[in-house]
Amino acid sequence: MSYSDKEILKALSNVIAPDLGKDLVTLNMIRKLKIEGKEISFDLVLTTPACPLKTALENACKNAIKHLVDKDAIIHMNTTSDVTSTKSSSEDALPDVKNVIAVASGKGGVGKSTVAVNLAISLAKNGAKVGLIDADIYGPSIPIMFGMKEVKPQAKKIDEKNYMIPFEKYGIQFISIGFFMDEEQSLPWRGPMASSAIRQFINDTLWGELDYMIIDLPPGTGDIQLTLASAVSITGAVVVSTPQDLALADVKKAVGMFQNPKINIPIIGLVENMSYFSPEDMPDKKYYIFGKGGTEKLSQEKEIEFLGSLPIIEQIRVSCDSGSPISLDEGSESAILFKELSEKVAQQISIINNKKEPKPEETTA
Repeated sequence: MSYSDKEILKALSNVIAPDLGKDLVTLNMIRKLKIEGKEISFDLVLTTPACPLKTALENACKNAIKHLVDKDAIIHMNTTSDVTSTKSSSEDALPDVKNVIAVASGKGGVGKSTVAVNLAISLAKNGAKVGLIDADIYGPSIPIMFGMKEVKPQAKKIDEKNYMIPFEKYGIQFISIGFFMDEEQSLPWRGPMASSAIRQFINDTLWGELDYMIIDLPPGTGDIQLTLASAVSITGAVVVSTPQDLALADVKKAVGMFQNPKINIPIIGLVENMSYFSPEDMPDKKYYIFGKGGTEKLSQEKEIEFLGSLPIIEQIRVSCDSGSPISLDEGSESAILFKELSEKVAQQISIINNKKEPKPEETTA
């Protein structure tokens, strides 16, 4: 017994992608369908790597074919991701990077770098290839958070040009201005000098193929943010805040910058850090030191996704200072929270990428 392409696609059209609200066939997520007797092979193409719904979609595809076509069918499924079609030829500063995520904050001291590093590690633990650029020129923290304060980057010459080789640790690649300066050295750079350094991290570093590039921005809305907006095709921005009004006032400015028509970078969502404190001996007790629910309320006002709350936990601070980020601590409360955060980010990127996909009638051969 053999099946027709029409039978298989009809069965798979019953599988709905929850985030996108459409079936997999309509979304062009079923590709390279081949049928030989009872053997059915195809690619399930996700719109973002490290998708938390990957296993659920795979099982749904198998069940649809087994229940609607033949319970004895032999199914070979290759799950992959492909978002390169959303980029134009002019957006090639990082041509081998599928998604660029800017992690931003309106003001300093809200834990933006902690979120960026643990988000990167959590995505990598879920099977994605991840890079991290520490673009906070004036306050680089990546060398400390990775326990690599004394090392210097290596270079490789290709076609008479020197390229930086990113460091690799905990499953991700990363670079920081902190590797090029002494720990106590300050950088009294004007805007063009800082922007030039960031362009070098983007254009003159051997990143290779990556599913996600996380860019840890400096706080505020200055030259580096504008440089990145013009130099890189940014998929979206994650904005980090704390609950108090002072921080939220600056978050509104950061959101406004990304939503400015001349910049027009999608907001992936808001993260509330230092949301509450729970004593170790009373884990069910929550003290809202900086106020309660401010970031979530702002997300509702701005109609932006709320990605979650992160509590004040001493171990997060200790782990960052010791060069072993908390996301590496399997089973800890904080690692679970960062895993959930990474999954929500991946889901929102899937939605953003789907909106960028050309409609079927616009696709050219």
